[in-house]
Amino acid sequence: MVKTKICVIGLGYVGLPLILNISKRYECFGFDINKKRIESLKNKIDTNKEFSLIDFKNKKINFTNNLENIKKCNFYILCVPTPIYRNKSPDLRNLNSAIKMISKILKKGDILFIESTIYPGLTLKYQKFLEKKTKLKNDKDFYIGYSPERVNPGDKINTIDNINKIVSINTKNKKILKKVLMVYKNVSKKIAFSNDISAAETAKVIENIQRDLNIALMNEFLLICKKLNINFKEVLKLAKTKWNFLNFYPGLVGGHCLPVDPYYLASIAKQNNLKTIVTLSGRKTNDLMDKFVIDEIKKFLRLKNKKIKNSNILLMGLSYKPGIADLRNSINLKIFKTLKKQSKSVKVYDPFLNEDSKLKYNVFNRIDINNSYDIILFLSKNSHFENQYKRLKKNGNRSNLIDPFEYYA
Repeated sequence: MVKTKICVIGLGYVGLPLILNISKRYECFGFDINKKRIESLKNKIDTNKEFSLIDFKNKKINFTNNLENIKKCNFYILCVPTPIYRNKSPDLRNLNSAIKMISKILKKGDILFIESTIYPGLTLKYQKFLEKKTKLKNDKDFYIGYSPERVNPGDKINTIDNINKIVSINTKNKKILKKVLMVYKNVSKKIAFSNDISAAETAKVIENIQRDLNIALMNEFLLICKKLNINFKEVLKLAKTKWNFLNFYPGLVGGHCLPVDPYYLASIAKQNNLKTIVTLSGRKTNDLMDKFVIDEIKKFLRLKNKKIKNSNILLMGLSYKPGIADLRNSINLKIFKTLKKQSKSVKVYDPFLNEDSKLKYNVFNRIDINNSYDIILFLSKNSHFENQYKRLKKNGNRSNLIDPFEYYA
């Protein structure tokens, strides 16, 4: 039997945890076009700050950005980013490039899995492209499947080895199916298998759309309560007493999935002349929450007879959620950039960012409690920022603290 050699292509928040798990048992190659990223990983350094030196211990991984080095692999997993363009349409350039690269090295017996966010039916399109380009036949010469990523950066409980992992491939070859399941059982303890790839593609986007919509609903409730001067926390406390009330909370929605996935599903719906009404409604609300925060700041300053342009502001947290280094689609960052244009002084405290981001945005590792900030703005919820809130409140900064989503207030 041919020895399974695995190559994970794209070594970011999705690809790295995947390869660290698989390499416990299999010989692995980690491929990324980012030379700086490859050099860091060769030195067992994760600049995303999700993994430490000990996580790389006893792992058989060859990190490379050279296509020649991965030609002998026979199991490829694509984990490249699939963001959106400014017009909100799917940006598939990274995945298209990865598929074209695979077409140059794909050979008989190879297995290819996609983990990136895509819309339903795209795996089939890539299958047909590869068949045309390589003259190989799917489910005879090569095998293609889809296993959507469910990585949650910063989450130390729902890690990749503890979650349910969807694995989907449509093949009659029992040996190939057995090999696929063996590989993925080294990724996650629980496998949800399906031979319907389009169902797996759709499941990936709707699970994130559902969460996006639920948070959007809570954001809208918060806006209504603020406008009507109703105690929002009291509203939630009472609503939660009903047995079937879903426990969601308002906040800023960023990252690599929730602000992106609705547009992927809406895109394929539009291609099929179907108008989506609910799918994108959450996006409209969540995309406006930065304006809500800016309005809250201005309202706060008016009570002090101050203007934003003359104010000294400290922003607590820059990443899209606390405790991580990820700035992708961060509404915190968007607010920071808006404030920079409007205020004389905006500083940031976020000890979780990597050094490049700290340097770029002049981020503090420590808070100078003696500095006379007009506003200390809390936009994220976790134990670290809660402790900072309590410390600042204790040190006489109570009148300067703004907590628009009432995480700590």
